[in-house]
Amino acid sequence: MTDWTEKYRPSSLSEIRGNNSARDDLREWAETWDDHREAAIVHGSPGVGKTSAAHALAADMGWDHIELNASDSRTKDDIERLAGRASRNATLGASERQLVIVDEADNFHGNVDRGGSRAVTDIVKSADQPIVLIANDYYEMSNALRNACQEIEFRDVSARSIVPVLRDICRKEDIAFDDEALEAIAEMNSGDLRGAIKDLQAQAEGRDRITADDVVTGERDRTRGVFDYLDTVIKEADAQEALEASYDVDETPDDLINWIEDNMPKDYHGEELAAAYGFLADADRWLGRVRATQNYTFWRYAADNMTAGVAAARREPKGGWTRYSPPSYWSKLGRTRGTRDKRDYIARKVAEANGVSTGTARREIMPHLAAMTHHCKNRELTVAMAARYDLETEHVAFVTGSGEDTNKVQSIVEDARRLREELAVEGSEGAFSGSAEGSVAGTDTDGPEGDAVETTSPEDADADTDTGADGSVDTGGDGREGDGDEADDGQQSGLSDFV
Repeated sequence: MTDWTEKYRPSSLSEIRGNNSARDDLREWAETWDDHREAAIVHGSPGVGKTSAAHALAADMGWDHIELNASDSRTKDDIERLAGRASRNATLGASERQLVIVDEADNFHGNVDRGGSRAVTDIVKSADQPIVLIANDYYEMSNALRNACQEIEFRDVSARSIVPVLRDICRKEDIAFDDEALEAIAEMNSGDLRGAIKDLQAQAEGRDRITADDVVTGERDRTRGVFDYLDTVIKEADAQEALEASYDVDETPDDLINWIEDNMPKDYHGEELAAAYGFLADADRWLGRVRATQNYTFWRYAADNMTAGVAAARREPKGGWTRYSPPSYWSKLGRTRGTRDKRDYIARKVAEANGVSTGTARREIMPHLAAMTHHCKNRELTVAMAARYDLETEHVAFVTGSGEDTNKVQSIVEDARRLREELAVEGSEGAFSGSAEGSVAGTDTDGPEGDAVETTSPEDADADTDTGADGSVDTGGDGREGDGDEADDGQQSGLSDFV
């Protein structure tokens, strides 16, 4: 049986239901693309017609189109090979334009993407063809990517808009129906047009008529949006209702507490704000116990405090509309993501070369490397380090605290590359010469050869650094602050902020 969501996919933007304003914005973006040449981010809940609208747009404009799924192609090489090539395609045959559709674009985030998010940002800024990025969660995308694109939001499709679509499909499939049956399906899937069509097809299979009694009364499992939940816990619900509503929120307690903490002061004041912060403090203690013991049963106590406790702290009714926003903590992580990616890349290289865990490499070996190669003053050793761990200029700059674009760092990387080639020709298994190898490899403090390698937990690996009153950072090893005595070395080692 043909999937009805594909069989009845809109072939024109005029057939898109329930998002007239977003539909018109998308058409205007396409018609004026030559003037602004920006990509568009089309975002909204699953099933509201975002991808269908992009395909329908291509048909209306007479454009060819190519589709890329971010879940399947997330690395820099994948993006540049597929989306990059398509966005610069100048041999399109009959069509003047080719629409590049990138589905699930909010999956471009985190270390696993290995440069995918940055590659997409670079591509949308330089593309010679229109690009539509499809996303469920707009705020999961990087700030740089969001700022480079036009935003078009598709809202949930109301049950009232879903019913005519279901009625039209039934008539085309020659299936009789009760209005109450279609209304029940629409209510069960309010907001999700695709889900409603799938349920209709399931109900119609083997039948020539659908009645209200045939419709399964169990409501589809749909998670509550976090913005809706913030309204519930902060403004509306009592303690019990706030706790029960949290079961439908697709956020872990670690994330949910950040959402509540950042947005609660927008509606709570005075005594109620102080009481709510007290409950959040208790929740944070329970979350700390989870991290320390890995006993996730403690999550329930954290959830009790951050939901029921915060709701109980409310002293007066709250009304009106409040502009809630993602946690500022996430923005801070986004701003330091590039630096953390460099740190983790170097730690993996060091771990592989020395046979230790990445946590041990980051915590115990990298501080010594930073101290020994500080500002590249020991040039021979810095070259040996870059050669052994196969580091590029950005990684050498990170470890040494030198400027990435200085001639000194670039020449060190070139010398390291030649050293690796020479040693490869000689059949050497290591990239260090004798004295250098002893200097760097000897930093492995895990014990004599043959001893078991110490492994670390994520908590140990990400332990907080100690910051002195003067702003200096204790690296936990023998590393020291950059003295800044060279004009072309305008930064300290990036390790000092993260090890």
